[in-house]
Amino acid sequence: MSGCSVPGEPSHLAHSTWRFVSIDGEQPAASQAAIVFDEQALDANVGCNALGGPWRTEDDRIIAGPLDQTEKFCEGPVWAQEKAVGALLVAAPRFELEGDTMVLRSNGHTAKLQRENVGG
Repeated sequence: MSGCSVPGEPSHLAHSTWRFVSIDGEQPAASQAAIVFDEQALDANVGCNALGGPWRTEDDRIIAGPLDQTEKFCEGPVWAQEKAVGALLVAAPRFELEGDTMVLRSNGHTAKLQRENVGG
């Protein structure tokens, strides 16, 4: 299930935080791996570098960018997952929402996320 967005209106993803459950079928290397959708900007962190920039939805896709990224040295599983999430986000991933679960798919990568309850 997904919805359409109307230009100038905020997406239903705005003001939400999503924790990664899996990245390309693997558990996140860092427990804090998440994407935060603000009104007009997203912030993603898989455990090493921060990635962020403007975003919007079009039909069943998230259009993000241009995205800025910090440039800390990373290696191992967290680095591989960071590259996968970066490639996923810049490739206008399709998103599917079912309750508090979201799946992003694009560019040969898949991520499953769980909505984080805020103030609950």
